[in-house]
Amino acid sequence: MKNKSYIGISFIVLIFGIWAVPKIVDRFKKSDLTEIGTVPEFELTDQNNKKISGKDYLGKVYVVEFFFSTCPSICPIMNQNMLKLQEEYYGNPEFGIASVSINPEYDTPQVLKEHAEKLGAKHYNWHFLTGNRDYIHNLAMKGFNLYAGENKNVAGGFEHSGLFALVDKDGNIRSRKDNYGNPITYYDGLDDAGVLAIKEDIKKLLAE
Repeated sequence: MKNKSYIGISFIVLIFGIWAVPKIVDRFKKSDLTEIGTVPEFELTDQNNKKISGKDYLGKVYVVEFFFSTCPSICPIMNQNMLKLQEEYYGNPEFGIASVSINPEYDTPQVLKEHAEKLGAKHYNWHFLTGNRDYIHNLAMKGFNLYAGENKNVAGGFEHSGLFALVDKDGNIRSRKDNYGNPITYYDGLDDAGVLAIKEDIKKLLAE
C-alpha cells in the first residue's frame, strides 16, 4: 500500500515538474524588447531632498521624462500620462518613475514636492529630480539623446522632448520595434497609443 502511495505521489511530482519548469524558464526569459543602451550614471536630488542615483532604480522597471513644473504646454500632458502609469502599477515595488526638471533653479526640492502633491504622485518610487542645470541638460541630450534646452522665445522659456524612456531592471534602455522591425527607441508621452504601448512593455519587463 505504501509503495502505491509513493508511486502516486512521485507521479504527481513528475507531472507538476513537467508543467512548472517551462513556467520558471519563461519567468527569467528576456522579452522581445530591444536593448538600446545603458542608462548614463546620474545622481540628483528628489522632492524629499534625498539623493537619488541610477543605483536606486536597479531591480526596478522605470520610466524617465524630462519636464519642468511651470511648463505651459506639453508637460501637463506628460505628467497626466505618468499618472496613468502610476495607476496601472501602483503598489508595485518593482516599478518607478524619474521626472527630471530641466529648470532646476526654479524647481527646488520644495517646489517639486508641492508639484508632486498637487499632481497626485503617490508612488514611493516616483522621484521628481533636480540639480545643476548644465548637468541635467547634459544628461538629457548626451546621456539619453533627448532634447532639452533654454529658449526665451517659447512659452515657459524652455524646450524639451515629449518622449518617455523605458528602463529595465538592469539599467538598460529598452523599446519595442515598429512595423518595419526598427526599434522605436522612446515612447510618445503625449499620445494615447504611446502610453498604451509603454504600459504593455512595462508589464513585459516586470516579468523578466
